[in-house]
Amino acid sequence: MAYDGGALDATLAAAAGNDPALMRELRAAFLESARSQLDLLKRARCDGNWNVAAMRIKGLAASFHADELLQAAEFALNAAPGEPMAIREIEAVLTRFSRSVAR
Repeated sequence: MAYDGGALDATLAAAAGNDPALMRELRAAFLESARSQLDLLKRARCDGNWNVAAMRIKGLAASFHADELLQAAEFALNAAPGEPMAIREIEAVLTRFSRSVAR
């Protein structure tokens, strides 16, 4: 599946203007934050921690209009804590985002 980050890219471009260095920095910060929350999600051992991590991912996704990540976070919120499929879906979205950044 190809990464379609149209809304995310537009949000970052609006924030960065014509500054490519700032655009790269914003992308990296977004990705770092999302990966950090994914790590917390993976280590969650109770409903509360799982929900907090999933809500943080959802909030980050909503703030940056990252629709694919938003949907994956919503799936995690509706899944049982530790659900491997929810974790894999978020990982897949972040992997696609990482590849688009590398281009």
